[in-house]
Order: sequence, then C-alpha cells, then structure tokens
Amino acid sequence: MRLRERMPGLLRERSFRRYWTGQTVSLIGDEISLIAIPLAAVLVLGADAAEMGWLKAAGLLPTLLLSLPLGAWADRQARRRRAMIAADLARAALVLTLPLAYLLDALTLGQLYVIAFGVGALTVLFDVCNATLFVSLVEADRYVPANSLLSGSRSMSWLAGPGAGGLLVQLLTAPFALVADALTYLVSARQLSSIKPVEPEPAPVTKGHFTAGLRWVVKEPTMRALFAWSGTIQFFNFMFHTLFVLYATVELGLSAGVLGAVLGAGAVGGLIGAASSGWLVRRFGIGACVVGGSLGFTVPLLLVPLADGPLPLVVGTLFLAEFLSCVGVMIVDIPAASLQAALIPRAIRSRVMGAYRTLNYGFRPLGALAGGALGTAMGLRPTLWIGTAGAVLAVLWLLPSPVPGIRELPQSAARDTVRT
Repeated sequence: MRLRERMPGLLRERSFRRYWTGQTVSLIGDEISLIAIPLAAVLVLGADAAEMGWLKAAGLLPTLLLSLPLGAWADRQARRRRAMIAADLARAALVLTLPLAYLLDALTLGQLYVIAFGVGALTVLFDVCNATLFVSLVEADRYVPANSLLSGSRSMSWLAGPGAGGLLVQLLTAPFALVADALTYLVSARQLSSIKPVEPEPAPVTKGHFTAGLRWVVKEPTMRALFAWSGTIQFFNFMFHTLFVLYATVELGLSAGVLGAVLGAGAVGGLIGAASSGWLVRRFGIGACVVGGSLGFTVPLLLVPLADGPLPLVVGTLFLAEFLSCVGVMIVDIPAASLQAALIPRAIRSRVMGAYRTLNYGFRPLGALAGGALGTAMGLRPTLWIGTAGAVLAVLWLLPSPVPGIRELPQSAARDTVRT
C-alpha cells in the first residue's frame, strides 16, 4: 500500500498505468532498433554515408507521404485503439523478418530499406491515433504531469535502449538484437488491448475534411511558430543523426558497446530534465521553458564535431554532449507537447497531428538525404557542424511569436469548435 501511495496520481489509475507501461516498453525497443539497424547496415552490409542516408530516409518518408491521409482517416474512426494494436502487431512481424533473413544469409540493404519504410508507415498510423487516445485518458489539467511521465519513459528508454542494443549487437549480432524490439511491440499491443477508454465520436466527413488540420495550423500563430521551429530542428537534427553512428564508429573508432554506453549514460540527463520540467514550468512558465529548452537541447550537440584526441577524451566529450542535450530536450518537449495538446480542438486532433508530422517530421527524410549527400561530398565532420549549427538557429522562429510570453496552458483543450 505504501508503494502505491508514493506513485504519481496518474499511475494509480489502471487504464493510464497500462497505457504508460506499453509506451515505456515500446520506447525501449525503438531505441534498440535505432542502434541495431544502422549497425546492421554498417557492420554486416558495409553501408557507406550515402547508403546510410537512404536507409534513414526510407524509415522517415512515410511521415511525409502518409501523415495527412492517415490523420484524416483516424478522425473518422470510432476505435482508434484497435488500429494502434494492429500497427503494433504488424511492426513486430516486419522487424522479425530481418533476423530471419540474416539466418538464411539473405539479408540485403534493399530489405532494410523496405522494412524501414513499412515500420515507418505503421508508426505514423500509431502516432496519429495515439494523439486522440492520450486526451481520452488524461484530463486537460493533467497534461503536464502525464507528458512528464511519458517523457520520463522516453529518457529511460534512452538510458536502457542504446546500452542494451549495443550489448545485444556485440553478443548476438545486429540483426538478432532486433528480436528484442519485436517483443516490445507485442507488449505494447497487449497493454493497449487491456484498456477501454471512451474515445471521441468520429468526425463527420465534410467539405475540406482532409485539409482542415493543415489549414488550422497555418492560421493559428502559436502553432505556426512551433511547427516552423520544430521542422527546422528536425531537418538539421536528422542530418546529424544520419551520420552519427558512422562518425562514431568509423572516424572516432568507438565499438558498438562503447557507443551504446555513451548514448545510454547520456540519457541520465533526460531523466533529470523530465523530473525537473514540472518545477521549471511552474517557476518560469510554458513559453520560457520551450525557448530555453530549445537552446539547451541543440547547443550541447556542437561538442560532437569538436570531439577529437585520445579515446577517453572523445568518449567524455560525447557523453557531455548527450547528457546536456538530453536534459534540454526533456525541458522543451514536455511543455511543447502539453501546449499543443491544449491548443488543438478535439474534433480535428488527428488531422492536426497528421499535418504536424507532415510539416515537421516530413523534414526528417529530407535532412537524412541531405546528410548522406553532404557527408559523401564534404566529409562527416563538416556535415555534423552544419547539422548542429542549423538546429541551434531554429530558435529564431520562436522569439517573435506568442510562445515566449505564454506562462500557463490555455483553457481550450475541451473546445470542440474549429476555425479553419
């Protein structure tokens, strides 16, 4: 009983606890894949910078191509939770084809591209439905603590996932490490199947249904600024992430285990950021945390292309960059996600999230392709400089907008009226 009393209030509620458990386990699996799939490409198939760019882009292109249509589809559905369960089961099946192909000596870069695209498409479906499921489980005045718990899970996944992924790659080889990711999708599906939240009624199909979310985003000044800022960070950050594994293993000489430990240890900063975000929001306000967290997230990554010298110095520099950046990303993500949840009308939530993924996450494949092309033409380190510096400058979208002056969440989450 004492342990239950010490739990955060939301985790005492069975439905949210099961939802949160599934999300947490799945996030850890995603982090294992995030290191295992690129390492399979580099270590098993000998991929170069351009091929790494195409691999990253294959997983991200569904966001650009499918977010709007799947968001419009999700708003017309009464049972989005079932779609999320189906997406989890399908992702598990796709990921399991990779170790099977490796066992049969049939693994190719082409298969990696196809699986990355398929998993990316199913992830888009899961996420646009998840936006509505979240507000079905959480009251508006609890968005910040709920997002803090989910962001804490993401930090925990950064802590456990890369380290576990690096260790599994060393023990089992990269393709077999992906079995762990498939299992986490199954756990997520099981947890989602055990809850029955009351989901919003399907939106009627009206004229402009498909583009309603996009038009609302363009007209709403706060969301417009947030989307421009986020899209810019996504583009430059994925230039960076496309080449990071290649840079760390080939140019800096880190082993898979050391790389996983660096990423995992740096995620301790994410736990600190998630734990402190609620206090920071209360002390400084939502907008100030978004602006300050943006800089806290991006500026430390400038240390990565600076890394040079003896191996202990390189590892220490990368650790410091990851640690500080993870603190910053939690400080910005929690208030930004809560602000978006409060601003978006329920009736078009999935369509707005579809527009969000198209306008912002859609820049990820473009950044990945640009990173691969520039990495081939200019070298890894110069491209990392461009990626990190561009991400820092993204904050310029926020400064002239209403965002810095917002102290508390607007009381608009329960509104069903839509102006597009």
